[in-house]
Amino acid sequence: MYSQVVPTLVECVPNFSEGRDKSKVDAIVEAMKLPGVYLLDREMDADHNRCVITLIGEREAIQEAAIRGVGKAAELIDLTQHQGAHPRMGAADVIPFIPIEGVTVEDCVAMSKHVGAQIASRFNIPVYLYEAAATSPERQNLENIRRGQFEGIRDDIAANPARKPDFGEPRVHPTAGATVVGARKSLIAYNIFLNTADVNIAKKIAKAVRFSSGGLRFVKGAGFLVRGQAQVSMNLTDFEQTPIHRVFEFVKREAARYGAVPTSSEIVGLIPKLALEQAAEWFLQVENFDSSLILENRLAAVMSGKMTPGGPGAGLSAGVAPFIEQLAAPTATPGGGSAAAAAAAMAAGLAHMVAAMSRGKKAYLQYEAHLSQAIGQLAQLREELKQAIDADAESYNVVMKAYKAAREASDGDPIINAALQTATTVPLGVAERAAAIAHMVERLKPVTNPNMASDLITSAALAQAALTGALANVDINIGSMKPGTAEEQDFIDRTLELSAALKAQAR
Repeated sequence: MYSQVVPTLVECVPNFSEGRDKSKVDAIVEAMKLPGVYLLDREMDADHNRCVITLIGEREAIQEAAIRGVGKAAELIDLTQHQGAHPRMGAADVIPFIPIEGVTVEDCVAMSKHVGAQIASRFNIPVYLYEAAATSPERQNLENIRRGQFEGIRDDIAANPARKPDFGEPRVHPTAGATVVGARKSLIAYNIFLNTADVNIAKKIAKAVRFSSGGLRFVKGAGFLVRGQAQVSMNLTDFEQTPIHRVFEFVKREAARYGAVPTSSEIVGLIPKLALEQAAEWFLQVENFDSSLILENRLAAVMSGKMTPGGPGAGLSAGVAPFIEQLAAPTATPGGGSAAAAAAAMAAGLAHMVAAMSRGKKAYLQYEAHLSQAIGQLAQLREELKQAIDADAESYNVVMKAYKAAREASDGDPIINAALQTATTVPLGVAERAAAIAHMVERLKPVTNPNMASDLITSAALAQAALTGALANVDINIGSMKPGTAEEQDFIDRTLELSAALKAQAR
C-alpha cells in the first residue's frame, strides 16, 4: 500500500576502542540490546585493538541503544592504557547513523544531535559532530576531528577554540576521551593485505589511493602492519561513485611498483549487496548486466509482488497498478504530491538507465567519470523520491490531525503551522530533486547513446511534470499558514523565495 506509513529503519555502526578483550565487547553489546534493535555483525581486531558493531533498528530505539553502548564503553575502556594500530580518541570512538528505510540523511542528522547531547549530559563525554551532521566544513572529515588522537586532544581541547566540542565541556573524559557522532551514507570498510611486512609500502599506496592526497574520490586510506603483513586500510564513503573493484585494481597496480601484490582482502562489518554486484559485473564483463539476473533478487522481487515471474519487461503494470488504483480511489491520499514524487523517481530511474547503459562502452570511455558521478547521484535521488511518495501522503494525514487537535486548543494556529511546515517541506524537496534531475538529463544528452534520446526526453518531461506538481502543493500548503512568530514568517519567506526560483527554472 503506497499510502501506508513506512517503518523507520536506521543502521548504526559504533566503533569501540577494544579489540582484544571479548568479555568487554560482550558487555557493550549486551548494553545495547533493546526491543526494536537487532545485532547484524560484530568484528574484533586485536592489532587495531578496535571492534565494529553493526546494529539496525527503529529510529527511537537505536538512538537509546547507541547511548547505552557509549556509557558501558566508558565504564570498561581506559584510553590511558589503550594501544593499537588504529587511531582513536574515545572509548566509543565514532558512532555513525545511516538511513535505510523511511528516514533521510537529514533525519539521521537530527538523531546525531540528540544522541550527542545525551552522551555529553549523561556521561560527561564531549561530543563532536561529523559528516552530514558537521557544524563546520572542517569537521566533515573524521580525520580532522581525530587529529592528535586521545592524547593530543586531551592536551589541546581547553586552549584551542577549534577543538571546542559540539556538546559538553571543553575537556575530555579522563579515561573515555571524546566521541564523534554523525550521519552518512553506507560506508565500506575495506582492507587489502600485501605479500610484504614493509609497512612503508602500505603507507605509500594508501597515500596514492586516498582522495585527500590526490587519489580516488570517496576513498580514505592508511597503512598498517597487521598480523605480520602490510595492510592498506580504507574506507569507501560512496561505493556507487568509486566502486570497490576500481579501488582493488588501483591498489594492485600501485603495489606492483614496489614489487608487491595483494594476497587477500577483508570487509570489516557489512557490505551492500550492490557493491558485490558491481564487482561481479566488472570482473566478469557481463553484457547488459542487471541485478534482476541474480536468482535471489528475482525471487525476492516476485515474492514481494514488485515483479511478475517473467522478469523485467514482463507484466510491468503489475508493479505500478496498485499505486495507480490508489490515486484513482475517492480518498485524499495518495494525491498530487505523491504522484509528483513518483514522476520524479521515474525520471531519475530513466536517466540512471541511460547513463548505466552508456558507461563502459568504448564510444563513451572518455565520459566514464561523468557517467559514474551521474549514476551515483541519480541512484540517491531515486531512493529519496521513492520515500517521498509515502512521506507526502503521511504529511497530509498529519495536517488533518493537526486541524482536529486545533479545534480543542485555545490557540490552534501553532499546531496547524507546524504540520503545514512539514507538508510544505516534502513537496519542496521533491521539486528541488526534480530540478536537479532535469539539469542532469541535459548534461547526459551529449555523452550518452543517441539511440536512447527518447528515454532522456521522457525523463525530462517527467521531471518537468514533477516540478510543476510539487510546487503547486507547496503553494497550497504555504498559503494555508497563518504566521504568528518570526520563525514561521521566516520559513514562509524562505520557502516562497526558493519556490519562485524553481518556478523560473521550470519555465
